[in-house]
Amino acid sequence: MKILIAPDAFKHSLSAAEAAQAMACGIRAVLPNAELILKPMADGGEGTLDVLLAATGAAPRQSTVQDPLGRNISARWGWLAESQTALLELAEACGLMRLKPGERDACHASSFGCGELIRAALDAGARHIILGIGGSACVDGGSGLLQALGARLLTAQGKPIAQGGAGLAELAHIHLADLDARLKQVTIEVLCDVDNPLCGAQGAATVFAPQKGANAEQVARLEAALSHFAELTESVLGEDFSIRPGSGAAGGAGFALQAFLSAKIVPGAAKTAEIIHLDKAMQHCDLVISGEGCLDAQTLHGKTLSGVLQIARRQQIPVIALAGSLGEGYQALYHQGLTAAFSLVSGPLSLEQACQNAAQLLHQRTQDIVRLLSLFKAS
Repeated sequence: MKILIAPDAFKHSLSAAEAAQAMACGIRAVLPNAELILKPMADGGEGTLDVLLAATGAAPRQSTVQDPLGRNISARWGWLAESQTALLELAEACGLMRLKPGERDACHASSFGCGELIRAALDAGARHIILGIGGSACVDGGSGLLQALGARLLTAQGKPIAQGGAGLAELAHIHLADLDARLKQVTIEVLCDVDNPLCGAQGAATVFAPQKGANAEQVARLEAALSHFAELTESVLGEDFSIRPGSGAAGGAGFALQAFLSAKIVPGAAKTAEIIHLDKAMQHCDLVISGEGCLDAQTLHGKTLSGVLQIARRQQIPVIALAGSLGEGYQALYHQGLTAAFSLVSGPLSLEQACQNAAQLLHQRTQDIVRLLSLFKAS
């Protein structure tokens, strides 16, 4: 039996590679002679860099950048010298993973560090940048990354606006004369797992700010600030970039990247699958096993499993998914080619316990599934 294993990371517990290994161990406990192909996956969120580094053999690099609250940290990225391609992950610089739960500050967290990562790539001679933007701690419309790259965002008094989304409320002038000229010589592909616009009911503030620590009053402030930023940007550039799909991603970083850096938003799972040659690896497989932390209605919109399903459906290969939890609307995945979905948790268990025992749970659940499949194969 030939089985492809292609999970995403299980947030706060296992990397994609660790999840794939746990699944493989579960399979080998039942089918020791099975041919297993491990292809850890990602969709542009946290862990994307790890997957791309492993798949491409890119040289790992580190740069000193600012975290979401302006503290200096060391952030990783990857460099492919032959193609002059830089592999970046926004979360390495300004992701929620950089903050303790009590430090989350949606109004003042900045994407400045992401801009510093882009600048480091330019310094290395990059002509192509692949940037995953999931897992952001910021809701600043990408204003911080623009400032790091030389854009001047000023108040009516001619002073730089404060870092973070709240600072956009004071924005009066956008000056691009000092924006790094090297950006015109580079193509930027942004790996994204959502298609939300910048503003409105499905926008960056309304949908994502609460995940980053914002209360209702702060969400309203951020919504107004982002709307103001969008209007001022339209007056400068002559186009409304706020309605473009993905402009609300990463707290609005997708907006700034498209509007000011001419970046192209691409489905993160599909692009990752292309880079790791998932289509070719899946050929002639009898089964695909994938998974991630949670499966729900949002999984359809660019998450890892949706990318895996697209390829498996073309090749008519059954797909089984394992998840920490099965949320509302996950059943819609069956219409996209999913064969079956299973939760790792079989009884009452706290989130902390589930995360601590994720590898064991994944190993055991995979083993249970393969035992069942073996029964039917034997009959």
